[in-house]
Amino acid sequence: MKTRSDRVPTGRSPSRAHAQEQARRAARPRATPKKAIYSRDLGIHLESGKEAELFKWFLACLLFGRPIQQEVAKRAYLEFVRAGLVSPEAVLKAGWDRLVETLDRGHYVRFDFSTATKLLEISQALMERYGSLTNLFQQSRNRGDLVRRLQEFKGVGPTTTRIFLRDIKSLWRPGRGTPSP
Repeated sequence: MKTRSDRVPTGRSPSRAHAQEQARRAARPRATPKKAIYSRDLGIHLESGKEAELFKWFLACLLFGRPIQQEVAKRAYLEFVRAGLVSPEAVLKAGWDRLVETLDRGHYVRFDFSTATKLLEISQALMERYGSLTNLFQQSRNRGDLVRRLQEFKGVGPTTTRIFLRDIKSLWRPGRGTPSP
């Protein structure tokens, strides 16, 4: 129990600087937690089970998996859609210069060169190793095997994999090529 002598003497208030700092903190807008982006937010219909929709989500996850603002990644993805670069074949046919231009239009400039290179490498590897994401899914025995196969692609790490699997986990079953509606 505090006694009168333990309290701040009467008439004494916190310093003016301290009071101003408290007022600044109270007035400062609080950072809102980043809302997770989902395939449906981008108009991607995974429940259709179509290869085109699966690749669109994979492409979006490759963009969102980088340390870049979510709005910038979304804008860049939408530029890929506008340009028709939403299949591994289209990405490969476009080439590095066109991919960089598309990324730049989406303001994805911090990582434009490296991302263009990564998209070409991953599209090429996907086509050579599996032919499609559907085939990659069919060949995966379980979730761990699917994670391993995804992360074998240069530039696909835990963040990209986590984002990608978050939306397909309820649709994909081991040994099945496409998510079932």
